[in-house]
Amino acid sequence: MAVGIFDSGLGGLTVLNAAQQRLPDVDFLYYGDSAHAPYGVRDAEDVFQLTRQAVETMWAHGCDLVILACNTASAAALRRMQEGGLPPGKRVLGVFVPLIEALTEREWGDNSPPREVEVKHVALFATPATVASRAFQRELAFRAIGVDVEAQSCGGVVDAIEDGDEILAEALVRSHVDALKRKMPEPQAAILGCTHYPLMEDIFQKALGPDVTVYSQGDLVAESLAHYLERHPDMMGRGPGGFLTSGDATRVSDRATQFLRREITFSAA
Repeated sequence: MAVGIFDSGLGGLTVLNAAQQRLPDVDFLYYGDSAHAPYGVRDAEDVFQLTRQAVETMWAHGCDLVILACNTASAAALRRMQEGGLPPGKRVLGVFVPLIEALTEREWGDNSPPREVEVKHVALFATPATVASRAFQRELAFRAIGVDVEAQSCGGVVDAIEDGDEILAEALVRSHVDALKRKMPEPQAAILGCTHYPLMEDIFQKALGPDVTVYSQGDLVAESLAHYLERHPDMMGRGPGGFLTSGDATRVSDRATQFLRREITFSAA
């Protein structure tokens, strides 16, 4: 029985790794759409169509529950897929919810009116597509008022990470943090709104300074998933776990092994 984790490329491995540590008895099927990565520079319709096709592939492999570890997919496709109707017994969840739960310190099932929260100034680092969607701000507004969100589009970071160029990725992160600080000099919290970015979490933290709380998605999503499966054990799925890619399986396997520092073998989707 497997739960599906989908990402546009390798970034979702940060979520997978945290989920495996939190839920060691659960099998996971990971699908990286590396042939079409990165999603962050694509338009919303393109992201929706690619995400829908990938999720349907995972359903066909027996995953009843699919986590959209890709923030761009969560921003551009999740609500549209849910509102369009899902097949009976199938669910798709995104990664914004656990972040907002942590930021606002209130449970997602809490449907009381939006209220003021302690954090007032939030920096959001994300892909161009996620920033353009304003999905994070929209979801946050359902839960909190009085929060100033300054979004920074982090072009090039995903490509550098996917290519294994850590020096370029670090330089880009520092540049994007500098750009954010020119707009918001003293953020209280920072959201790493792309699953690739936790690989650069230390660089973000150093550039932002020790007084900024950095929210990274892996552990938050893993904990939220554990609670969800406690409430919905029937969503464990029927198919086996493993790793699928739309890209070159050998190349993606090599990159993934470098990512997680353990042997990872992908198969062609």
